[in-house]
Amino acid sequence: MRILLQNIHKHYGSVKANDGVTIMVEPGMIHGILGENGAGKSTLMKILAGYTQKTSGTILVDDFPVNYRSSAQASSLGIGMLYQDPLDFSSLSVLDNFMLGQMNGITKLLSLSFLGCGPAVHFRKKFEQIADHLNFSLQPDDSVKSLTIGERQQLEILRLLSQGTQILILDEPTTGISGIQKEILFNALRELASEGKSIILVSHKLEDVESLCNKVTVLRRGMVTGEMDKPFDTGRLLKMMFGSPPVSSSRLRVRSSTASGEDVLVMIRVSAPGERTGLRNCNIVIRQGEVVGLAGLEGSGQGVFLRIAAGLKIPSSGEVHLQGIKTNGKDYHKFKQMRVSFLPGSRLEGGLISGLSIAEHFALQDNRKGFFVRWTDAFEKAKKRIKSFRIMGTPESLVESLSGGNQQRLLLSFLPEDPIFLLLENPTRGLDIETAYWFWQHLHKYCENNTAIVFSSSELDEIFMAADRVLVFFDGIIIKDVKTSETDIHELAHAITGKT
Repeated sequence: MRILLQNIHKHYGSVKANDGVTIMVEPGMIHGILGENGAGKSTLMKILAGYTQKTSGTILVDDFPVNYRSSAQASSLGIGMLYQDPLDFSSLSVLDNFMLGQMNGITKLLSLSFLGCGPAVHFRKKFEQIADHLNFSLQPDDSVKSLTIGERQQLEILRLLSQGTQILILDEPTTGISGIQKEILFNALRELASEGKSIILVSHKLEDVESLCNKVTVLRRGMVTGEMDKPFDTGRLLKMMFGSPPVSSSRLRVRSSTASGEDVLVMIRVSAPGERTGLRNCNIVIRQGEVVGLAGLEGSGQGVFLRIAAGLKIPSSGEVHLQGIKTNGKDYHKFKQMRVSFLPGSRLEGGLISGLSIAEHFALQDNRKGFFVRWTDAFEKAKKRIKSFRIMGTPESLVESLSGGNQQRLLLSFLPEDPIFLLLENPTRGLDIETAYWFWQHLHKYCENNTAIVFSSSELDEIFMAADRVLVFFDGIIIKDVKTSETDIHELAHAITGKT
């Protein structure tokens, strides 16, 4: 299937997310869409997938113009999209989620039952067939809430393929997944392309694009700045993306080790269920002014650790002390009163509220007593934060209309001015290298006032860039606690796989 996006415009008021974009995607190709944060990549793909309506322009499918107005209509044409946050129901099983959207028509259900293979049996066979073909090891009876981000992506890919998807769009799929799951994903995408399907990879990671793609289109400020076929010239691609050379890797060390102060968090033999492995017998001390990175395969205990430290999860055993006070049994509101702030990794699931504007989010944060919403104050605060944090939007912009990177900037703008403890889950997910550098420059200013920062990241480069110290999680246990100045990526990579 051939797709032509022709002169696509998308405007949100005065903001031009896409400004006359034209891209051709050929069948059997893996086509990369590159660009820095806010370049218009995700917006363009949401238009193609029917999730967002274009302001103007034409979409042609196999040379025929189409004008669909929903993702269901796009799906009927064979266009499917894997979003940054997979669309699933965590309370249901893998098989239940796979079946959603496919059980169309009572006649089909009756015919399956008549043949002696009820719908669940039919879809289980279908699921296992596609999963085996792509080397996905998902179990149909597992609960989705037990899956990692990478496994949830695999489930969504299987569901899309079962619905007849011929154009598969993936928006920043390698952010927050392990190296092993990335390899499985890339092998699956290569297999699908060899079968004639078209793959569109939206990314800001050159290494992913160079490894996987046959062709690349680069967007900057909502416009196409160039295209290139493999083999790629990295220097030219960077110039297309940024207009000038970005921050070099030698400058990315934005943090030098500093003396730490008093204890902020102390965990003593803390254990708790959750994720794949839970957290087991954790003994750790976090001190004022230090930045600690959490490394490990997905679901190895980092998320449980962060949520216990934020008061969002109660440990099943052990003791938690915050600023010298035992906090077992206290909830998140008490932790907030003690100046603890948590930034979740899932932006629209745990951080932002779909359907509300930026200004409405700031209105919700007004803790002053009274019956009336101070809309003028909320709009003024939104305007100031939009400017300070370089968010591409207006106070009236709905949060779901923002790019993933701009949603992340918005979440950052919510952080209080004087926290004692910041807990961040994959804080630069979806951000380009320049924005991530700026992000950490801003965060490290907190440390000057003795704020302690703990963050998880699937990118070891980010941990070395930003942290004084790294904790490596494996199978629910912290198996390595070392200063970043006293280790290297190879040593940490071995530890992450359990080889200490």
